[in-house]
Amino acid sequence: MEQRSLAEVRALVKRHEKPARTGRKLGEEIFFRSLMNIASVLIVGVMGVILVSIFYKGISTFSWSMLTEDMGSGFYLNRGGGIKNAIVGSLYLSLSATLLALIVGLACALCMNVYMVKFPKLLNTARFLLDLIWGVPSIIYGAFGFSLMVFFGVKTSLLAGIITVALFILPIMIRAIDEVMKTVPTGLSESVLSMGSTRSELSYKVYVRQCFPGIVTAVLLAFGRAVGDAASVLYVTGENSKTPTSLLDNATTLPVAIYNQINSPYAATQDKAYASAFVLTLIILLISLLSRYISKRYQKYRIY
Repeated sequence: MEQRSLAEVRALVKRHEKPARTGRKLGEEIFFRSLMNIASVLIVGVMGVILVSIFYKGISTFSWSMLTEDMGSGFYLNRGGGIKNAIVGSLYLSLSATLLALIVGLACALCMNVYMVKFPKLLNTARFLLDLIWGVPSIIYGAFGFSLMVFFGVKTSLLAGIITVALFILPIMIRAIDEVMKTVPTGLSESVLSMGSTRSELSYKVYVRQCFPGIVTAVLLAFGRAVGDAASVLYVTGENSKTPTSLLDNATTLPVAIYNQINSPYAATQDKAYASAFVLTLIILLISLLSRYISKRYQKYRIY
């Protein structure tokens, strides 16, 4: 019997396992692969142009005083000042809203994947409604929050902005965490329950542990929407030329400050908008790097 080497046997098996592709199928594959590559290059190219323009124009107008000084009453009239109060207001609002949305959203996602799995129709309906709410424009949340404030006679404040933004990013947080938790094997959940563990222990000792990197990604996604949105806070936080010291104070965020700077009649103030956008981009970049580090650090604690 003819002896074949191991490499020849592997090549023979691979050739028989791989289905033969006709010329038409091969042409379709090449066409759609080329289309995908072109789309990817276009998306990356557009993002690169936006980032380069922001960094180039932002660095040329950036100064240390912008980080250490409040706006003052004449900032938009080119009378000096910085964006310290806008930076602090953005961080106060986005971090607090993200934390509030995480507390509620994590509990909702755990309920959907641990307690509602026995009711698939109800679970699918909940997911559909969350996807529907996710698509609501942020300006609608701002108008809704403003209507409630008028109804109850509440003034604009940082607290009102935190609640409004938390409601805005809550569907994003829930669905992002839910999609990660759907990847947990059913056998793992059944094994934990068969050993006498409660569903609460299954939720926080298995699901949270297994999905922690994905939860961090969901938090990053929600934080990015919170810190970069202007429409949802335009009517509820008010304007403040100084750093807020209380939840009941008015607050200015970076997106709102950029919007007002662009609309200023002074060219110098309009140029400073790129410096503000540069600072906002750096904040999001730093948060992204931090989340990546945390995800990799806790990846080793996964069971599977």
